[in-house]
Amino acid sequence: MELLFVTVIAAGIGLIVAESLRRRQSYGVLLLPAVDAMVTAAVWVLLVWLGWKFDATWIWVVSLVAGGVVAIVLAIVLPRMRAHADERLMQRLLAGRA
Repeated sequence: MELLFVTVIAAGIGLIVAESLRRRQSYGVLLLPAVDAMVTAAVWVLLVWLGWKFDATWIWVVSLVAGGVVAIVLAIVLPRMRAHADERLMQRLLAGRA
């Protein structure tokens, strides 16, 4: 049950990250919440397998922070990658016209 709670909280954190950062038009509105929830759930399950107790504070902190950090990094990297890919495509299309 705690896995469900932490996943929903992570999706909320991902939504806050998505709405807080600029250039969010470069990715879908649900991408960051989905990635945040996925990473948080994966970290949670890994920590449980490693023997961490699901009712301890640190499993919550580590899982939610890991997902949030990945969402923030993705929110910073994706717009740059998108701009670069768009520029390459534009150059390729313009070169094909000449």
